[in-house]
Amino acid sequence: MVNRFTRIAVKIGSNVLTRKDGTLDVTRMSALVDQVAELRREGIEVILISSGAVASGRSELHIDKKMDSVEQRQLYSAVGQAKLINRYYELFREHHIPVGQVLTMKESFGTRRHYLNQRGCMTVMLENGVIPIVNENDTISVTELMFTDNDELSGLIASMMDAQALVILSNIDGIFTGSPNDPTSHIIPVVELGKDLTEYIQTEKSGFGRGGMITKTNIARKVADEGITVFIANGKRDNILVELMHDPEGTVCTRFEPNREAMGSVKKWIAHSEGFAKGEIHLNERAVEVLTGEQAVSLLPVGVVRIEGEFEKDDIVSLMNAQGVRIGVGRVAYDAAEARSVMGKHGQRPLIHYDYLYLE
Repeated sequence: MVNRFTRIAVKIGSNVLTRKDGTLDVTRMSALVDQVAELRREGIEVILISSGAVASGRSELHIDKKMDSVEQRQLYSAVGQAKLINRYYELFREHHIPVGQVLTMKESFGTRRHYLNQRGCMTVMLENGVIPIVNENDTISVTELMFTDNDELSGLIASMMDAQALVILSNIDGIFTGSPNDPTSHIIPVVELGKDLTEYIQTEKSGFGRGGMITKTNIARKVADEGITVFIANGKRDNILVELMHDPEGTVCTRFEPNREAMGSVKKWIAHSEGFAKGEIHLNERAVEVLTGEQAVSLLPVGVVRIEGEFEKDDIVSLMNAQGVRIGVGRVAYDAAEARSVMGKHGQRPLIHYDYLYLE
């Protein structure tokens, strides 16, 4: 089979890289590196988003002193990240493949300038044959502004880097119709755009990770909506990455079908920017009805009933319906004072142009 993917992002979860006692599973890690090396030889660019730093650090240290959760995460990630990237370096060196560490934070995606700076850095790495290994910088991340887990980060990276596919590797085969431990439940192989999965999603979180299947599903939906194929698969299965790339339809996994309509770079950034909103634009029912209709339209000031927060021109703001529920985000063309001065008025230029508007 001729591979249809030339650039992929691969997220490796903590439960894939660690054993039950929390120690790093070097055998599994080595097997995944071998697979990435094979894909590289086939001409596929790979970006790794790797968990495992905190779990790795936890297994390295034996602390008697009582620490709060933030201190523990900072300490374990500082020690564990060094251990993790060193292991990747040694394993990839056996294949004569250089790697580079990219530590980032949620705040680093909050402005377009920082977003493009990160994209430029990783683009240069790929152009020079270097595999970026990305992780959140837990040592200095503020709890309130952390990614839900690396699933969220992987979605942002896949979108930012224009990957054709995102592979989320966990310790289960995909999304099941019930509990994966229930013999009567079966895997859902394909998720079409708009398919409701609410009744199937398990709420349990994984042992060493911060997120669960709800997070994975939400991220997968958003990324697929941006035109990227998403796979949720079992990273402990032998040769899983190679099989997914060679025979995506025949491999055990859950595949999210991508939107065939391309989404622009700026809109992709905005789609992942809801956590950076500087204010809220509250709309009347008619404005919501027009925005969510079939035709792509800009948001005009006439449909605005209330503005909350202080923001500058080009900041990200949330769009709220009459019930106070967020329906989307956008990059605003006015500052807060100007927006309030034209609120509810006809004949004004758009508050948010449709090119800079993302509806959830």
